[in-house]
Order: sequence, then C-alpha cells, then structure tokens
Amino acid sequence: MVDNLIAVGIGEILWDCFPGGRKLGGAPANFACHARSLGCCGVVVSTVGDDEDGRALVAELSRLGLGVDYIGLDGAHPTGTVDVVVDAKGKPEYVIHENVAWDNIRVSDSLSALAAKADAVCFGSLAQRSEPSRAAITSFLSSLNPECLKVFDINLRQNYFCREVIENSLRLCNVFKLNDEELPVVMELLGLEAEDTEGALRLLLEKFSLRLIALTRGGTGSILLAPDGFHEHPGRKAELIDTVGAGDSFTAAVTAGLLRGMPLAEINETANRIAAFVCSCEGATPDIPASILAI
Repeated sequence: MVDNLIAVGIGEILWDCFPGGRKLGGAPANFACHARSLGCCGVVVSTVGDDEDGRALVAELSRLGLGVDYIGLDGAHPTGTVDVVVDAKGKPEYVIHENVAWDNIRVSDSLSALAAKADAVCFGSLAQRSEPSRAAITSFLSSLNPECLKVFDINLRQNYFCREVIENSLRLCNVFKLNDEELPVVMELLGLEAEDTEGALRLLLEKFSLRLIALTRGGTGSILLAPDGFHEHPGRKAELIDTVGAGDSFTAAVTAGLLRGMPLAEINETANRIAAFVCSCEGATPDIPASILAI
C-alpha cells in the first residue's frame, strides 16, 4: 500500500441526489476517498455551506477517514447538490446546481502549507466554472513542490468548460485523464487534429509535456500513454448498476500506481478492476473489498 503519501482532491464536494437517496459526490472528493482506500492519506479541499447538508458532508468525510481540515465554511451559499438520474445502461445524467458553496473555495495560509507537502493532487474543470474557485485551484497548483503528481481529470459537465480553462489546466498538470467522449471535444476546443485516438493522445502528451495520459473507454477498457511507454487494456466485465464515480476510482488507482512506480500494464489492470467493481455498486464511493484493491 501507499502509506504516508498525501493525495489531495481539490474542487467540488456535494451530495449526489439519486431517486432512492443521496450519496457523497464530487469528483475530487471521490478521488480522495478511493486514494485513501489504496493506502494514501486522502484529503479534500473544498467548501460547504453553513447548513445541515454541509455538516452532514463533513461528517461523512470523517466517517470515511478523510482529512476535513481544509473544508471551508460558507455562510452565504448552500452546500452543493446534484440531481442524478441513471438510464437503463447505467449512464448517469446530472443536473448540477449553481451558486453553491464549492463555487467559493478560497486561498488560505493552511492551503499553502498543504501544497508544500502533497504527493499528488487531482483537480478538474467543473470547479473552475467560478472565478473564486478557479483562482484558488490555480494558486494551489502553482504552490506544489516540483515532484508532486498534478492530475487533471477533466470531467466535462453541461456547459461548465471552455478552452481557456482546459488549456491552462493542461499547462499546470503533468498527468491528464479523460474519456473517449471528452477527447474529441478537447481536440476541437484546442484546434488540434490527429488521424486516430493514439495520434491525438500523443499530440497532447507532447504539446503539454505530460508525464502520462490516461484515456478511459467505458466497458472497452483504457489506454495509458507515457513518453516512454504505452499500454492498452481491454476492460473488465461488470454487473452494471451505474458508472457514477468509476472514473474517479480509476484516476485514484492510476495515481497510486504512479506513486509506487508500478509498470503501466499493472497500473492499467488494477485501475480497470477497481472501476469495474464501482460500476457494480450504486454511488461513487462504495466500500471496496481488499481483494479488489490489492495492488
């Protein structure tokens, strides 16, 4: 396991509201939760409202063993919520409510101290929809030590993205994770062209001097591409309930594998195994058996 390494998820934290009840949500929080399951010290950086939903979120993070010292409190905005409806194929549709607490993450001295000791940080594009949170995320990333893994899990949602945010995030990160539906959108926004998927990934890898690109393809597996390596995984079958959080668990497994110096093939196998299990459960952060987590 990856003991004593600090894996930070910075950005949105919220309640995913399913027809049958609510569960912890927000890609950075999901990432931190799965990173903790994989042996890291998982820390969430975000903001909740000064309300019952916010207190319940903090309590849930604590129950899961995640650090909550960097969860801000906003008395002017409510805790974030997302309405989730899952179709017959397990694919979720999200309605993400605006003007919520995680749109107002703020820079602080304590965040600068955390940045100095973090081993890995995961961030996305969604929390950068607001200027305050975008500024806080950019400041945090700029304060990280040079050896830190800076993982940009793009997470395109609704209309909450633009070329400026994506390009700036790619220049701040050294690991880029996206899915096969997001790849053509990114290429078009950046004005880039390639003949095929591998060519597109190599173009992005070289243009932004990345350490790794991870591309997920739903049930058909994933590709990991590094400057000196390539591995393609065919995917693993799962009894599909929903895909909520599967990508976040994949990102956490890739991050843990990179921190351990694992070969790409081993990282890809582990990440696919964990993501397939998450797809077989409702919600983003189910309890994962040790046999599935083994890396």
